[in-house]
Amino acid sequence: MNKNLKIAIGSDHAGFSYKEALLKWLPQATVKNFGTDSPESTDYPDFAHPVASAVESGEFDFGILICGSANGVAMTANKHAGIRAAICWQAELASLARKHNNANIVCIPERFISLDDAKAIVKIFLSTEFEGGRHATRVGKMSC
Repeated sequence: MNKNLKIAIGSDHAGFSYKEALLKWLPQATVKNFGTDSPESTDYPDFAHPVASAVESGEFDFGILICGSANGVAMTANKHAGIRAAICWQAELASLARKHNNANIVCIPERFISLDDAKAIVKIFLSTEFEGGRHATRVGKMSC
């Protein structure tokens, strides 16, 4: 992983424990925690929108969002025009999301994968380059 990456991370209550573990696991990167800061019930858009805005503005290179299924945070983040948030539950999906879709936010379903799998997904997501070429044409057609 590139040590100079700036990473925005956030979760709701259902993703809190993995977010906290990932914060401890990513010390070499510049990481900003957008919350939540407890396992108390919260609304995922309150954390997904700030992470997506931070990535969309260019202040951060990538985002990591975690909730129970990853669906809510992905749907919310993808409302932002410059965001390509991908739900990943396997390392290969993280690789393809970067290579083929130039995804800039990885969304992790805490209730469905192990912490070790989440770490592997994040590592691959942050270290995989976009292939460009024919994929760039397709990615260019995504925005409305």
